[in-house]
Amino acid sequence: MKTIILSSALFLALFLSSSASFAQCREVKWPEDPVMKAKAEESKVLYEDALKAGHPKQAEARLNWLLTNVPQFHSSLYIYGAEVFDKLAAQEKDPARRNVYIDSLMIVYDLRIKNCGDEANVLNRKALSFLKYRINDKPDEALTLLDKVFELNGSSVFDATLLPYMQTIRLNALKYKNLTDAQILERYDMLMGVVDAKIKMAQSKAQPADKYKEIKDDIDAVLISFIKVDCEFVKTNLEPKFKQDPNDLALAKKIFSFMLQGKCTDDPLWLQAGESIHKNSPEKDFGLAKNLGLKYYSNNNLTKAEAYLKEALPLAPTAQDKAEVLIYLGQFEAKTDKSAARALFRQALDADPGNKDAYEKIGDLYYGSFDNCAKKVNQADDRLVFLIAADYYLRAGDGKKVAMAKENFPSKEEIFLIDYRAGETKNVGCWINESTTIRTRD
Repeated sequence: MKTIILSSALFLALFLSSSASFAQCREVKWPEDPVMKAKAEESKVLYEDALKAGHPKQAEARLNWLLTNVPQFHSSLYIYGAEVFDKLAAQEKDPARRNVYIDSLMIVYDLRIKNCGDEANVLNRKALSFLKYRINDKPDEALTLLDKVFELNGSSVFDATLLPYMQTIRLNALKYKNLTDAQILERYDMLMGVVDAKIKMAQSKAQPADKYKEIKDDIDAVLISFIKVDCEFVKTNLEPKFKQDPNDLALAKKIFSFMLQGKCTDDPLWLQAGESIHKNSPEKDFGLAKNLGLKYYSNNNLTKAEAYLKEALPLAPTAQDKAEVLIYLGQFEAKTDKSAARALFRQALDADPGNKDAYEKIGDLYYGSFDNCAKKVNQADDRLVFLIAADYYLRAGDGKKVAMAKENFPSKEEIFLIDYRAGETKNVGCWINESTTIRTRD
């Protein structure tokens, strides 16, 4: 009975309290009446002592008196109040009493908003408490509350609210079937926008953003756990919208991500979405520019492939990434200008001296230069290109290509005829202009 009276008193406090002025209760406001002030002082001391001693039940009556009679006392009154009823609800075994405590906890948040303002912050706290106790029983009410929280807070919403919001959407969709795919995706878009804003904020402050990237992955996992977000879904629900507005950045990101997960990146829509993201994002992304370049390379559109890779180069976050892009660009140049290609491969080695691919690619250039460099005066000189190629394959650690090059080394007879000796250093002319050591294939 006392518990029911308590809840009724809180409802009465909510009804009677005034919301005329919001000072956010930052300064202590005692009652003007001396008797009431003394009662308030006593109640404050007693409920705080009881709470510190781990006896929330003993704090309950005193706290309730303050909430009812001094509702604008200070914001700490509501902070302690929420703590008291949260602990009482967590400890209570009787379901009926527990529900009353939970209701009282929600009323404390409402009273704080009514008397102290700060609605966005307090409502976010209320939502987290509601999720803790009511998410399985009342997911529809939880969703309504969370919708309001995100509306008020935007990217300032508490991190702890991000993933539970998506989980609440899932519960509603599965339990009540009260959300269309469009409504689910609208909330998903908004949620991802909030997380992206948090990532950007963290990066601007030189703070780690990995936890937000993990949250994004978790949100995606929840979405695809109850909606079949496959390529057919994208083509049916998202492509028509994208065709109407290919500059819709949020939509392009969604299409790009879903099609990547669905392993349908061969569809032209995926590439179009990627180009839209690259074009419309205020900050260019190395990974996206590189992958667009590689995709166009696989499609034999070398002009676009090279253009995107050149855009990716200055965005490379690490020396290894820079070297990788330089090697790709070198492969483009190798088709028309071996000297320019070698320069790019050497730049890759400057960026990442341990990159063995660059050594291999230079070896390939030299190996393929026989027809262009051979003077056809003697075989020993003409075959020097295979010796220098083998030198680079050896640095690359590619035993198969070393063996392949060795098969084309000059023979003992060929070096004898022009008075060369094994172990001598000779310059490889032509465009190569490097030195190698004389060896024979036999």
